[in-house]
Amino acid sequence: MKNTSTKHISAKTLATLAMLCAIAFVAKLISNVFPTVSGFLSFDLKDVVIVIGGFMMGPLAAVAITVVVSLVEMLTISSTGFIGLVMNVLASCAFACTAAVIYKRDHSMKGAILGLVGGVLLMTALMLLWNYLITPIYMGYPRSAVAAMLIPVFLPFNLVKGGINATLTMLLYKPIVTALRRAHLVEESSSGAKRSTKWGVILVTLVLLATFVLLALVLAGVI
Repeated sequence: MKNTSTKHISAKTLATLAMLCAIAFVAKLISNVFPTVSGFLSFDLKDVVIVIGGFMMGPLAAVAITVVVSLVEMLTISSTGFIGLVMNVLASCAFACTAAVIYKRDHSMKGAILGLVGGVLLMTALMLLWNYLITPIYMGYPRSAVAAMLIPVFLPFNLVKGGINATLTMLLYKPIVTALRRAHLVEESSSGAKRSTKWGVILVTLVLLATFVLLALVLAGVI
């Protein structure tokens, strides 16, 4: 009986991970309609799904979703090859795993916000370093030109990208978890109590999202 239960839980976990990977890939496809910044920096919504998976199932789940989706992306729609794969994994893991680790330690709204902010900051810092090291290789830019872009281009781009993904995570986490619970793919909350919707948090999140979207449009030269 114990082995049967273990297999059942494992199958449920795999099904949830597979579904999140599929949703993350669709989010990446949707992201391709957004304008790029400086001709090669693109906004990516798949991190929203990855961090939600990390919040639900822990940081290792975030790593698994990141690697699977990045591999599928490299083999299907990406033109950046292995270097793009590495950059995708680094950026998504820095954001999602940091958020998931902090949220796991403090399973509350405060923990979620701190995790998302920490994820944005770590991802931004990490991408400054790796864009300085890698961009000259796959874009053919002189390293001095890339260094000159770090503060005026890469820094605001990653902060805005992270801000959009963080605010979308705050908005979408509860509806997605609720849908997965109704599909019996995620266990009910151990407390069993339904939390009331915090409309103030939703309103602030929507304002932040609108702000980050406007900043993204400015960076992309649309407005």
